[in-house]
Amino acid sequence: MQAANILRLGVKELRSLWRDPTMMVLIVYAFSLAIYMGATAFPETLQNAPIAIVDEDRSPLSTRMTAAFYPPHFTSPSLIERGAMDPGLDAGRFTFAVNIPPNFQRDLLAGRRPAIQLNIDATRMSQAFAGNAYIQEILQAEAAEFLQHYRGSTQPPVTLAVRARYNQTLAEGWFGAVMEVINNVTMLSIVLTGAALIREREHGTIEHLLVMPVTPFEIMASKVWAMGLVVLIACAFAIMIVLKGVLAIGIQGSVPLFLAGAGLQIFATTSLGIFLGTIARSMQQFGLLLMMVLLPLELLSGGMTPRESMPETVRIFMEAAPTTHFVKLAQSILFRGAGFDVVWPQFLAIAAIGGAFFLIALARFRKTIGTMA
Repeated sequence: MQAANILRLGVKELRSLWRDPTMMVLIVYAFSLAIYMGATAFPETLQNAPIAIVDEDRSPLSTRMTAAFYPPHFTSPSLIERGAMDPGLDAGRFTFAVNIPPNFQRDLLAGRRPAIQLNIDATRMSQAFAGNAYIQEILQAEAAEFLQHYRGSTQPPVTLAVRARYNQTLAEGWFGAVMEVINNVTMLSIVLTGAALIREREHGTIEHLLVMPVTPFEIMASKVWAMGLVVLIACAFAIMIVLKGVLAIGIQGSVPLFLAGAGLQIFATTSLGIFLGTIARSMQQFGLLLMMVLLPLELLSGGMTPRESMPETVRIFMEAAPTTHFVKLAQSILFRGAGFDVVWPQFLAIAAIGGAFFLIALARFRKTIGTMA
């Protein structure tokens, strides 16, 4: 009887979700367009960065350096006066401003090692980081060629053989797309279960369930399996169609093994979603609670920044979050092709945390149902 009740109540949840166009659009967007944008929104190389040059030398060398900046890495350089440099950076008209001082060529030929000033708008972080290295390399190469009268490079005494494993082309889109899948699994599983509970409370259907021969465990379990199944199917679609098909990302490990880990993660986060749904009294309150919970889960789980760079107290605290172990599990399987013999500690940790979340959410749900009865 209990299994039959859980099955029927879960089917009811699926039908209710199907009749909610907003949630359906969110699911489709989160596991299709959002993943595509996560892989392609940030360019892997510098593109069309606006640059200005203050040429106070007016020499053949300074003219040569100015001509070395051209599309697609940079826009055509804007020649400006020195007084227009700071206002241009303040107004955001260009990201880089190169100031070539007077008598630069003469001092270089005399061996005085003159300096060129490079000003960077560091608020444009991605362009600033990549463009700094590009500009230094270009200016140094032009100066060396001018002095030697030919373009060449000295042979280093030691040869460094670089072998990039797991992502041989160093494509940033691979990492962005996979992390978008991981984050959306967590987000959707919390949102769908919490919203389903609040929707029943707002529509008054929770009172109908109270007069039926069903227990709080059956009600909660039905929401967990129904919403979890939706997220798991969407996750499988994202892996097979969006990542492998559209983006042509090479998944190294076993997709079924990853989906098994995702199922445990969904079990933990759907329980967390129900817990938040019992605390919030409206969708507005649930949205505020979601921001307080979801942002730390995503930012401190090691998916965006290495956990080694975080304070020790934060690392210890985040060990109790299932997302921390799910990120390790997902990256090990999808990036490095790890098997179950490698990731079983993460499976065990997520299962334990998920079980604890489920029991806590069930206790809170029973208390909420009791006050309503």
